[in-house]
Order: sequence, then C-alpha cells, then structure tokens
Amino acid sequence: MLKYTKEILTKVSFDAQLFEKELRKAIKSLVKEEIAELEKWCYESFGNVYYALISRCFRQIAYS
Repeated sequence: MLKYTKEILTKVSFDAQLFEKELRKAIKSLVKEEIAELEKWCYESFGNVYYALISRCFRQIAYS
C-alpha cells in the first residue's frame, strides 16, 4: 500500500490541493510504521515545495 501511495502522491504533486487530499487519505489508510516512512519520504521528495502542507497533515495525526 505504501508503494502505491507514493506513486499517487508523485502523480498529483503538481497540484497542492490534490496532494493534500491524497496525503490525508494515505495517512488514514496506513499503519503506524508506514506513516513514519511516508512522512520521511514526503519531506525528502516534496519538502522543498510542500513543507508547510506536509507538516500540517502529519501534525494533525499526532494530536488525534
């Protein structure tokens, strides 16, 4: 599932709204270990463009 999620996020990375929507869906569907790996990958791959968006999405799950 994680590999599929990475593919989707890469494909929608041209649009911030789509990226956020798909990232939130992914976070809901993955297990804790996969979420940690996804977070690291997101920052490495898209942190230069979507740092604040990524931070917001992963911060919200920390408080859930």
